[in-house]
Amino acid sequence: MMESWNPTIAGDAGPKYLAIVKALAEDIRAGRLPPGVRLPPQRALAKHLNVDLTTVTRAFNEARRTGLIDATAGRGSFVRRLPPPPAEMRRPDPSGSVDLSMNMPPQPAAARLAERMEAGLSRLAGSPGFFDRMQYQDSAGNMADRTAAAHWLGVRLGLLPVHRVLVAGGAQVVLAAVLAAMLRPGDPLCVPALTYPGLRMAAERRGIRLVPVPCDADGLDPDAFLESCKAERPRALYLVPTLDNPTTATLPLARRERIAEVARSHGVAVIEDDAYGALPPDAPPPIASLAADITWHIATLSKCVSPGLRIAYVAVPGTNEAVRLAAELRAINMMACPLTAALASQWIAEGELDAVVTAIRQENGRRQAVAREALQGLDLQAHSCGHHLWLRLPEPWRRGEFGAHARQLGLSVILSDAFAVGPAPEAIRVSLGAAPDAETLRYGLSLLATLLTHPPGAISTVV
Repeated sequence: MMESWNPTIAGDAGPKYLAIVKALAEDIRAGRLPPGVRLPPQRALAKHLNVDLTTVTRAFNEARRTGLIDATAGRGSFVRRLPPPPAEMRRPDPSGSVDLSMNMPPQPAAARLAERMEAGLSRLAGSPGFFDRMQYQDSAGNMADRTAAAHWLGVRLGLLPVHRVLVAGGAQVVLAAVLAAMLRPGDPLCVPALTYPGLRMAAERRGIRLVPVPCDADGLDPDAFLESCKAERPRALYLVPTLDNPTTATLPLARRERIAEVARSHGVAVIEDDAYGALPPDAPPPIASLAADITWHIATLSKCVSPGLRIAYVAVPGTNEAVRLAAELRAINMMACPLTAALASQWIAEGELDAVVTAIRQENGRRQAVAREALQGLDLQAHSCGHHLWLRLPEPWRRGEFGAHARQLGLSVILSDAFAVGPAPEAIRVSLGAAPDAETLRYGLSLLATLLTHPPGAISTVV
C-alpha cells in the first residue's frame, strides 16, 4: 500500500492536470507505481503539489478515462494492471511505415500484372486497329469496348444490350457524371449513414443534400429507407451492396429485393456502386439484375484489378439515360483512356481479367487470415474476399487520439469521420491491400493491435 506518491511537475509546460497525468503514466511504466497500489488522497496530493484540489480531481478523472487508474467511492484510487508493452513498440524507420489507409487491391506476384500488361500492350501496338485507338473516342466508349463491358457485366447482371452500357475513366468520374445527370442542387440523396467519401465529395460539390439511412451488420436497413422515402422524398439512393466501404457488409438477397421494391414504389433511382462485386464468388445478384429499369450500376476495375487500370463500366436503365450520362462524361472527362480500355477489353476476351481477379481474391483471403490472427479479440467486421476491414475502437480510445498515436508509429488508417453522414462512431477502416507483402502487413497490424490493447495514457507520446 502506497499513499506517499510525490511527483514533480514544476518543469512541465502546459496544463498542470496533464502534467500530473504524464507523471503518473511515467511512474507506472517505470514500475515505480505497481498495479494495485493505492494513490494518495486528492487533497493531500494537491497540498504537496501546491495546486488547487480541482486540478488534481481533473487529473484523476483523465487518468481514469485513459485507463491508468481505477477509482471506487469510499476506497480511493488504484493503479490499474496494464498489459506489458512489447519491446517492438518503436517507431519504424520512415521508409518502413505501413499504409493501412489506401483501399486498393493487393498486387500479388501470382496476378502477373506487369507481365500481362507488357504482353497485352505489345499485342495492341501490333494490331491493325492500333492507330485508331490513339484517336479521340466516343464519350460512352467505342462499340468494341462497350461490347466487352456488356460481356463482363453480363456474368452478374444477365444479358445486357450494348446501348445500355458505357465505358468511363474510373468510378469517381462516373459518380460525378451520374449525379450531374440525375440530381439538381438541393435535391435529397439517400445514402448509408457511413458512406464512401468519394460520393460525399461529389455530392457536396453539386450542393446535393445527403440523407443518412441507418444500417446494421447486414447493411442498409430497408425499413429505415422506406421511412426516409416518406419523410424526405429523395431522388435517388446510393449504396455499395457487396463488401460495403467502409463496413464490409454485404446485403442479403432479401434486402436487395426489398430495397428495390421500396425504391420503385417511391420513384427513387438506385445508384449501385458495385466496386467489389466481382471479388466474392458467392455474392448475391446485384440490384441492377433485380430492378434494371431504375438502377445505375457501376463496376470499376480499380478495386478488383488495379488502380492503374482506371476503367469503369456502367449499366444504365435505358437509352435516354445512356445519352444523358454520355453527355456528362464528355463534359467531365471527355473519354476513358483508349489504351487502358482496349487492354481491359482484350483481357476480358482472353480470360486474363478473370485470372487476375482470382489471384487477387486469393491474396485477399491470405491477408484477411493475417488480420484475424493479428487483431484477435478486437471488435472488427471483415470478409475473406475483401481488402479492408472495419474496426471498432475499444474503450477508452477515441478516434482522434488514436489516429495521432498511430501516425507516430508510422501507421496510416482512415478514421470513421471520413465516412460518417452525421455523428461518427469510434471506429476506423483498415485497408490490407497497400502493404507490399504479408510480412509488412503483419508488422503493421501487430503495431495496431499493440496500440489498441493499451489505454492511451500507457503509450508514450514520444515513441
